[in-house]
Amino acid sequence: MNGSRIAAVGHYQPAKVLTNEDLAGLVDTSDEWITSRVGIRTRHIAGPDEPVDELAAHAAAKALAAAGLTPSDIDLVLVATSTAVDRSPNMAARVSARLGIPSPAAMDVNVVCAGFTHALATADHAVRAGAATRALVIGADKMSDVADWTDRTTCVLVGDGAGAAVVEACPAGEEPGIGPVLWGSVPEMGNAVRIEGTPSRFAQEGQSVYRWATTQLPPIARKACERAGLAPEDLAGVVLHQANLRIIEPLALKIGAVNAVVARDVVESGNTSAASIPLAFSKLVERGEISTGDPVLLFGFGGNLSYAGQVVRCP
Repeated sequence: MNGSRIAAVGHYQPAKVLTNEDLAGLVDTSDEWITSRVGIRTRHIAGPDEPVDELAAHAAAKALAAAGLTPSDIDLVLVATSTAVDRSPNMAARVSARLGIPSPAAMDVNVVCAGFTHALATADHAVRAGAATRALVIGADKMSDVADWTDRTTCVLVGDGAGAAVVEACPAGEEPGIGPVLWGSVPEMGNAVRIEGTPSRFAQEGQSVYRWATTQLPPIARKACERAGLAPEDLAGVVLHQANLRIIEPLALKIGAVNAVVARDVVESGNTSAASIPLAFSKLVERGEISTGDPVLLFGFGGNLSYAGQVVRCP
């Protein structure tokens, strides 16, 4: 059983940008109020004719192109999302149809903000076990569809987008490029972040999530590094779920990744749920802020009060 690696990444965001000043015209808020509390300045919003599977397919097509592969090279498609409107066909099947992938195993993974790191681990396990050769792992969410645009504490947070990674087996003798996952949840606190009701709406207990993330998650993230055989100071990059700058910065500090580039895409993209980690990771790669082979911690957390993290090597 060889390990697996990320061969390439890609991302996509809708063209429409919603600024804090725009939001001040919708609810009782201001640029100063938003930036001082969550650090967000802009977010991208998909239109009514841009469904989740379209966002996902754009990001996946870019990852495929970057890997030099065609749709027929893929035999597993995993889409992490919590904003699918329909129960069936799932997003993975719809993305596969858009891209022309001939006969993949196609599954959705709903672990909300930790969805991408759960899906990445699942793809790693499938490749290691020989159940898949190459996988497309996508995080895509259209949070604007589930936002309560009358609630200034939550509507200022959300954005839409997608990020994707191509996962493949490592050549014989090569060290694994995806480290062991450390995952879990706090089910008794699962209601602290929720998308529920008819129509479905996003809501959260912000202070509870902040305390949990900044106090309980640092030792878990450090243990994920330990499982990869690295100390936090060995990391070249840290990509946390882009929930809130006031969570990202203290959490990165407490992890101890003193030499790492810390992704802060939340400032320009908002909270894109399952898309946030691959979106931010792809941007770091695209801008050359991390280099091929660099160790990067990916760590998702949030909805269900679930978490999952692993150290990966930059493609």
